Parts: sequence; structure tokens; C-alpha cells
Amino acid sequence: MYEKAMHPEDITRLFVERSNAGDAAGVAALYAEDAVMAYPPGSRTVGRAAIQELWAAVLAGRPHFVPEEPLPTLISGDLALTSTPPRDGAGARAQVVRRQPDGSWLRVLDQPEFVPVSAE
Repeated sequence: MYEKAMHPEDITRLFVERSNAGDAAGVAALYAEDAVMAYPPGSRTVGRAAIQELWAAVLAGRPHFVPEEPLPTLISGDLALTSTPPRDGAGARAQVVRRQPDGSWLRVLDQPEFVPVSAE
């Protein structure tokens, strides 16, 4: 059984821990069944099972994630917006998380990279 995110900000910490352990199932457990992830860039990955497949492929390369200092969380009822300014220059990271009946939080929308649109 995985540790649950009891605060919206916990998800980022748990993501880093599980990713660095190569645990795609653990990363996917941070997402709601109907979650939508804007990744890879320019496309969407929909649903926890597809998100787990995506992370299995990404984590197979054994990337190392470093915790990023979160920006203030915005909470409205059972929804929260979390974000971090990324160290990798991706522009920004933002997630919408939803409180579950047991009080824990899961990601429902994940935008891991906001890439500036180049002027043409």
C-alpha cells in the first residue's frame, strides 16, 4: 500500500520519491483514474493505466528527479492548484488535484511543461 498525499503539496514529494525509485505504478497511484496529463509535449495521456505505461517508459531510462520548491497552493473546496517553477527551464509546472472521500489528494490534470510558443 502506498503512502497517500494528505495535503496537495505531498504529491510532488511522493512523485520525486517514487520516480527516483523507478516505481511507475507508485507514480500512477498519485493520479485519479480519469486523470489527464499533457505529456509528451504536444499530446495528452488519459487515464491512470495510460499514465502508468508512460511513466514506465520514462523511468526505464533511470532519470533522477530533484525536488522543486512549490509555489503557494490555491485551494477551493475539493480542488487545488499546485505548481512549481522547474529547474530544467520548462517554463512552469502545474497540477489540479482533487480531494478524495478519505481526505487524500490525487492529480486530475497535470501540465508538467509549459513551453513558450516561439514567435514566427
